Amino acid sequence: DILVDGKLCDCDIVVNCKVGDPVPLEVKLTNWSKHSVGPFALTVMPYQDYQNGVHNYELQDAITFVGSNTFYIDSVKPTKDSVYFGALLFLYTGDFYLNIKFHEDNCSRELPLSWFCLPSVHIRAMEPM
Repeated sequence: DILVDGKLCDCDIVVNCKVGDPVPLEVKLTNWSKHSVGPFALTVMPYQDYQNGVHNYELQDAITFVGSNTFYIDSVKPTKDSVYFGALLFLYTGDFYLNIKFHEDNCSRELPLSWFCLPSVHIRAMEPM
């Protein structure tokens, strides 16, 4: 599950936030396999979708992370959850999306396939009232 500003995200949800306010990000992974999974890392990569097949990932002047955009995970035990917290800070208005990529350090343990089907996260940064 992915929560942005406390709201569960799925493909139909747009989360609104204010430019200049930190936006909490929570990624919850559940290991439904029979084996522990890890070590691995997950990286949150914001982008803009220009609706023509082009994605702009060069957003260092528009978005910053409070902390790191990469979470390092030792392991997730079978049938257990692991939750990771971060925050985003939007510096400009606009519609942004989050892409979450996994980086596995140990090829002998495969990550659960459901983790590669995380919902698309759509965030709309607006001017403060």
